[in-house]
Amino acid sequence: MDSFEIRKKFLDFFSERGHTIVPSSSLIPDDPSVLLTTAGMQQFKKYFTGELDAMKDFGSQKIVSIQKCFRTSDIEEVGDKTHLTFFEMLGNFSFDDYFKKEAIKYAWELITEILNISTERITVSIFKGDKQTPHDGESYKIWHEIGLPENKIITGNRTDNFWGPTGDEGPCGPTTEIYIDNIEVWNLVFNEYYKEKSGKFAKVDNPGVDTGMGLERLAAILQGADDVFETDIFHPLTSKINDLTPGLDQRIIRILADHLRACIFLAGNEVLPSNKESGYILRRLLRRILAYKIKYDIHADIFPESIKVIKDKFGKIYPELKETEKILKILEDERLKFQETVGRGIKEIDKYSAITGKEAFYLYETFGLPFELIMELSPAKIIKNLKKEDFDKEFEKHQKISRAGAEKKFGGHGLTLDTGELKAGSEKEVKKAIQLHTATHLLHWALREVLGKEVQQMGSDINPERTRFDFSFDRKMTPEEIKKVEDLVNQKIKENLPVYSKEIPKEEAEKTGALHFFKQKYPDIVRVYFIGSEASGGIISSEFCAGPHVNYTSQIRGVKILKEESVGAGIRRIRAKIE
Repeated sequence: MDSFEIRKKFLDFFSERGHTIVPSSSLIPDDPSVLLTTAGMQQFKKYFTGELDAMKDFGSQKIVSIQKCFRTSDIEEVGDKTHLTFFEMLGNFSFDDYFKKEAIKYAWELITEILNISTERITVSIFKGDKQTPHDGESYKIWHEIGLPENKIITGNRTDNFWGPTGDEGPCGPTTEIYIDNIEVWNLVFNEYYKEKSGKFAKVDNPGVDTGMGLERLAAILQGADDVFETDIFHPLTSKINDLTPGLDQRIIRILADHLRACIFLAGNEVLPSNKESGYILRRLLRRILAYKIKYDIHADIFPESIKVIKDKFGKIYPELKETEKILKILEDERLKFQETVGRGIKEIDKYSAITGKEAFYLYETFGLPFELIMELSPAKIIKNLKKEDFDKEFEKHQKISRAGAEKKFGGHGLTLDTGELKAGSEKEVKKAIQLHTATHLLHWALREVLGKEVQQMGSDINPERTRFDFSFDRKMTPEEIKKVEDLVNQKIKENLPVYSKEIPKEEAEKTGALHFFKQKYPDIVRVYFIGSEASGGIISSEFCAGPHVNYTSQIRGVKILKEESVGAGIRRIRAKIE
């Protein structure tokens, strides 16, 4: 059973049981608490909290998806038989529909009857309980009724068998994990509690189910592979790397295969290498690949060959991978930058009589030299006291400082403005962010004028430097269209149109045609911001919005569109600034 058939069987199984199939969201999440999409439930968080209505948006309280996911928490384990940075997560979800009994029976039926895995190979774990929340006796009873003997149902602590929440508060609950041949394959999460800020775990009225099963691990089991890199998912890539690098250690081939696939997917999702956030993750992985190329004297041009393999394998499922020229340019540009820094880094190494973890991290942060390359390029006598754990401590220290800085600027006590959409750290920055906020409304209006009324806002993020506006559209905009949108925005800025708001009943506001997020829950009374007036030739823009905005469009000065790009299937993104 190859990976395509596994995907189909999984989706068909749950679709036949009333689940709506929802496509994978982008690797770049709307959730500000994470840099990349880390789990299948990421795009459904607001349905679990009740902020959004699944029945309204999907026509069902039951969902099934296969989600692109990315985690770096186990990056040092990559190279063994199971750990990956990028992976695909099979998941089924219930928002106040079915609960433990149905979820467990669905999982059992799929594994034993559809995938034909022998019951003798299956073990499960449940939450044993602690002082905060009790033993999950209900799951134990269900598994026992299904036919699993006591010795096949093990108990785990909070670390192993209790999920969440991701922050100080939120939905959470016990989990039951399914193991096949002692390999963890499927995790069923039962969101029956809400952790309050006080630390109390309160039972919720509307419990939910959130499950996740790693496609790569499942494929290894079903294909009788010794590890995930021997499955049909990875074999074309590992085989190509083997051809390009004969004699290379298999562990290094696995690392290269994982990192290459991960980088190609990140680049396909419009992530660019940088020194911060998701771009930093891409840069880190790319530079590890390039470091191995130097260390093992690999002369083969592995980027274009790997991109072709990944496109051939995944292009039909994820259309963004067909942008091979764009992806290659991103990887090649970083390779050229790395070559320049390596030369400077090697010269810097020559200045040291001894290198410890602190110096090694400085070389990494300043010159981009990964730890492995520092070990390889440095004379033995100056690295005799260099330990990986010391380097990791410096790395963690740097991350804490970065996180603290980000919290201070975006969401900590030093933040002057944070509406969720707008963020600014001083009164001067607030003024710029407000100007960009009104410019974003004008941008939305202009896009609909140029591209058609089917264009809808899918998200936005505004800081003093730029606005980032996501909208629904199924193709790349032409340069002429981008110019026309920009000209329309600047024309309305010159006309000095009034900007004002009214608080009116939601139903009345909807009847006026005021734009809003159709998936968003709004109060009975909403604030609508208008741009224009009858005296100025009519209202050109009306949107549900809490503000703040400028009073007149001329206060914006002028807008320049910096970039138009893809975020995912059917979603484009524009970045713009005030001139």
